[in-house]
Amino acid sequence: MQIYLVGGAVRDELLGREIKERDYVVVGSTPQEMIEQGFTQVGKDFPVFLHPKTKEEYALARTERKNGQGYTGFLCDFTPSITLEEDLLRRDLTINAIAKNAHGELIDPFHGQHDLTARIIRHVSMAFIEDPLRVLRVARFAARYRGYGFTIAPETLSLILNMVERGELNSLTPERVWMECEKSIIDGEFATFLNYLSQFNALPVLDPNLAKSWSERRFQSLMRACHYAKEHSFAMEVHLAQLAESLDIDVIESLCIHLKLSNQCVLSLKLYHALPDNLYSPEAVSNYFNQFDFYRRPERFDLFSAILETKLQNTDSLVKLKLAFFDALSVSAKAFIEGGLKGAEIKQAIALEREKRLANALR
Repeated sequence: MQIYLVGGAVRDELLGREIKERDYVVVGSTPQEMIEQGFTQVGKDFPVFLHPKTKEEYALARTERKNGQGYTGFLCDFTPSITLEEDLLRRDLTINAIAKNAHGELIDPFHGQHDLTARIIRHVSMAFIEDPLRVLRVARFAARYRGYGFTIAPETLSLILNMVERGELNSLTPERVWMECEKSIIDGEFATFLNYLSQFNALPVLDPNLAKSWSERRFQSLMRACHYAKEHSFAMEVHLAQLAESLDIDVIESLCIHLKLSNQCVLSLKLYHALPDNLYSPEAVSNYFNQFDFYRRPERFDLFSAILETKLQNTDSLVKLKLAFFDALSVSAKAFIEGGLKGAEIKQAIALEREKRLANALR
């Protein structure tokens, strides 16, 4: 059994970037041997194992042969005779096809180090065209490493454009598409990722209506939000909210349905789209808070605050809104009950008091 560090960890180490996770490939072993050594098998289509202590992923070296449509139609061979070079050959990009052995020596049969130095994103082999998900991965890597000056090799770009033109991306499920979106959001490069997809003519894979409405202005607007949102607990939702700027509500709803977004992400889009034009208007703010049920679901106000922070030029308005909201939220039914009100009268009195407090706070 021989174990090698592979993929992103090697690539990022060579670029001087922080390594966030490590993946290993195991040559000359079997599933039974891995289990006997205490590893836990988690892979279904091919054997992937978790280390008994570190819980890092160890995958048996494998080859893949296309036998169907889309990104799932592959036959895998993971017999002990599969070599490291054969495993690296199936990978998408040369910069992801570098391995390192236990002695720290690099194994680089497809010249990934050269492409790292030259800042080139290049496919390993013609097997690239067998997996349409790789189009999105190229967009994501090009976006992630844009600050390093990476460009896409002309021959790789040609393959991508041809794959898109042939409709290969139509086989991708919304879940897999959204997974690449999430990764680009975590990178803080969602805007650039979408812009690359637009250049590939591949943006319709997210949503046809979004593709039609994509523009340089929307790209720049989303770019401005990326730095703030990257480290924010609501990063995913804030990016999506920024995407909603100037989109019609039917386009937003189409995007939500097409990508099967979570309820939280859908809410963020709707919160942004419905933002009051005048944040100092007690009536408009009160209607907005009631529309999204903030008083019964105050956690939604936290999401609203995160979204609004990317839109405002200064935070004074947000501070004032926060003080106004929490003052209105503190209104309790107890005083009205003690005053003799009952039933609907209590509800009406609470609403009026909240509106009064908002009006006083937003003057």
